[in-house]
Amino acid sequence: MSIRFVNIDRETPMIIPIDMRDWLPKNHLVYFIIDAIKEIDLSGFKINYRGTGSEQYPPEMMLALLVYSYATGRFGSRTIEAATYTDVAIRYICGGQAHPDHSVICAFRKDNKELFEETFTKILVLARQMGKLKKVGGISVDGSKFKANASKHKAVSYKRAGEIIKELEEEVKRLVKLAEEEDVKALETGLNIPEEIKLREDRKRALERARAEMEKMYEAAKEEGSKKEKKLEEYQHNFTDGDSRIMKAGSGKHFEQSYNAQAAVDTEGSMLILGGYVTQNANDKKELELVVASVDEEVREVDTVSADTGFYSEEAISNIENRNEEGQAEGPEVYCAVEKGHHGRTVDELLEKGPMGRPPSNMNEKEKMARKLATKKGKEEYKKRKETVEPVFGIIKSVMGFRQFMLRGIEKVNTEWSLIRVSYNFKKLHRLIGGIKLSECFA
Repeated sequence: MSIRFVNIDRETPMIIPIDMRDWLPKNHLVYFIIDAIKEIDLSGFKINYRGTGSEQYPPEMMLALLVYSYATGRFGSRTIEAATYTDVAIRYICGGQAHPDHSVICAFRKDNKELFEETFTKILVLARQMGKLKKVGGISVDGSKFKANASKHKAVSYKRAGEIIKELEEEVKRLVKLAEEEDVKALETGLNIPEEIKLREDRKRALERARAEMEKMYEAAKEEGSKKEKKLEEYQHNFTDGDSRIMKAGSGKHFEQSYNAQAAVDTEGSMLILGGYVTQNANDKKELELVVASVDEEVREVDTVSADTGFYSEEAISNIENRNEEGQAEGPEVYCAVEKGHHGRTVDELLEKGPMGRPPSNMNEKEKMARKLATKKGKEEYKKRKETVEPVFGIIKSVMGFRQFMLRGIEKVNTEWSLIRVSYNFKKLHRLIGGIKLSECFA
């Protein structure tokens, strides 16, 4: 019996017109993204209404292109541009013929923070209309470090910046002296003295601005009474991305130039991201109120908040819970660890029923929180944090592959984090509905 192979014919032209939908499964993510963007009726696009210049790419197409690219692990504008030629799903988004240049992709991403925030809110409202997100419920919050688009080797300390400024001043003095003396050696070597002086003065001004920024950071830390107050000489400034900060990374044994991304995640079953932002703060101590406030009331009426010990702040918890004279919380009930716990629980700990009744009046706020977490209700609520927000960061980093911001500066980085949250939610909601068409969800 002779061996038979499938005939692979790359030469014969196709006679029947191609329908790219035949090349993708019916339950493909790309259909959901395109249909959902049409359904949620967006208005925040930045477009040229004057009609001058070259033809513009439809903003809905550009949004779908970025959302699908980020959801499938493509973040660089050049990588996305290349995929418009090679990836069937992305070619379908672009109609088979459009190939936005990487500069167009980068500009759209950079300039549309309001659009991404609007999309973020409206896709969550759509999720609630589809019965996949409850109006009232809990959230779990956490922060995770993501690399900045900058090398830590491009950073300079306050002390070293001062030393370099003095060195530059001495070099400028020497160059001025050479110019005044019309130094023959300088002329013979082709040294352009005015240009060299300008280079050093420009660098000196940049270092002076960096030192001024570090002085502001130092004064702010002093006013806040930071327990881990650093000496002014130890503060650093990065010249590639001055808004990024040196932060502990991975297991905490090394440092990276980073940002701290915050997320608030639904604990009622969907694991959708309901809020978030990016901060320059290396720890989460000041973030609890802000991350809870980042959840739009249109999306979720928050009744419980779970957070790890890094978020613990008596003032923040008091402001969030807003307890009345009877001690009842008028705001969300907070379940925040007060100290790091060990992994796993012993059999005795599993059998413990936990404290019951009202806490003793002589307890301070930290002791009351520890007691609340030891109750059956407290254990249940805090357990949700490990089952929701921690896996979400794991999915973003390991499944989507996003570990470093492409944009620079705190404002632009927040824009990109909005896009990441949007892309994650599109992908998650698509899974929640089982990959069926959006129209079938309302049938």
